[in-house]
Amino acid sequence: MRVSGLILIAALIAAPLVHFVPLMAKHDPSAIFSQFIGCAALIAMAISQVLATRIKIIEPIFGGLDRVYVLHKWLGIAAVVSILLHDTIDAEINGLGTETWLSDLAETLGEFSLYGFLILALITIVTFIPYHLWRWSHKLMGALFALSTFHFAFISKPFSNTDPVSAYVLLMCTVGLAAYIYTLFPAKFGRKTHPYTVKHTKQSGGALAVQLKPVDRAIQHSAGQFCFVSFDLPHLQESHPFTISSAPNSAGLLQFTIQPMGDYTARLSDQLKPGTRAHLSRAYGHFRLRRTAKSQIWIAGGIGITPFNAWLQEITPGHGQIDLFYCIRGRSSAPHLEQIEQAAGKLDNLNLHIIDTTKQARLSANTIEHSSSADLSTAEIYFCGPAQMREALRRGLRSKGVAHRRFHYEEFEIRSGIGIRKIIKLVIQKSGLASKYPDLLGRLA
Repeated sequence: MRVSGLILIAALIAAPLVHFVPLMAKHDPSAIFSQFIGCAALIAMAISQVLATRIKIIEPIFGGLDRVYVLHKWLGIAAVVSILLHDTIDAEINGLGTETWLSDLAETLGEFSLYGFLILALITIVTFIPYHLWRWSHKLMGALFALSTFHFAFISKPFSNTDPVSAYVLLMCTVGLAAYIYTLFPAKFGRKTHPYTVKHTKQSGGALAVQLKPVDRAIQHSAGQFCFVSFDLPHLQESHPFTISSAPNSAGLLQFTIQPMGDYTARLSDQLKPGTRAHLSRAYGHFRLRRTAKSQIWIAGGIGITPFNAWLQEITPGHGQIDLFYCIRGRSSAPHLEQIEQAAGKLDNLNLHIIDTTKQARLSANTIEHSSSADLSTAEIYFCGPAQMREALRRGLRSKGVAHRRFHYEEFEIRSGIGIRKIIKLVIQKSGLASKYPDLLGRLA
């Protein structure tokens, strides 16, 4: 995530302070603070809606789209917490004039939007709710944002809607609402997509490899990037992100290797046929092959092999030494294993390490240190796989001198929680329940 983007967001949210600080000398400071918190929540929600559009200017400012979605999530959470704080601290100021039916309605809608946000925030962070239900409910966030905007516009406040601070907040809300409306349009109607057709499909380990050919012009992409893809089939028209598991080629063909992890991905094997129409977004992501003579360590967990499979198609003898650790659960379930082994046989600068957890222990930082030909003090490390595995390896490698800036990864999770398991574990540890019920922590591991 780029610091420049974080500074921009902080500046946009803090800008109304220029107007609110002087008001504290004229009115109840706690009420003025509550009103500022409400404005900050609206601005955060507006920015969050803009981030959800995925327009081109976003990645250059904030970084890869994976980081943008993390920022989108935390801005939303911060906005909901701010709204709750705004509601808790009395924002009412006496002597602002007579209440009207419009201000009463604004007050009611503000309360309604608060409870709505709390419910939708809970649905978002409780990740066991099915993706399609979460996606549908998540769209209601914008409608509640519209109610909150109405609340701000017509509630009694110590300045009019024509004052600079109010005009600024309303402008931000307008931009946010326009972004929300933009995201409501189906991808192939509201936003530019690229038509492709399925050329063929085949099983690759426990995943489905889908090759697509362009109908017109092919998209431009780098090995390791991902696209949002939808198909013209019943129940498959919803857009989902998938990593492109092939490198750019002259024919414009793309390959996606998809592991069945839910209802949507499970249907692909049964329904996708040659000739099926697909709609692709442009390519996103900053998880790209660095052409360098430096030693590199690549770590893939299961379906996380997909970007590395694309990278291997662009490796040349002049590239630095590479150690690829491919963690699998049995050879029969490992996507692209045959292609990876063939590449290792052809490339002198590639050392392949197959970590089959059905026969050996899970990959650890010690294993990487002892098996790799690279020097951990200088090597660049690239990871793609489960988040829990990533964090365990990152902690282990950090203890061996691998700086954060040399451990590269993408989140690859458009929807994620807020670490509820970690919070519960912390509560158990601090409350003393861990010693009384030792099995509790084990069940949360």
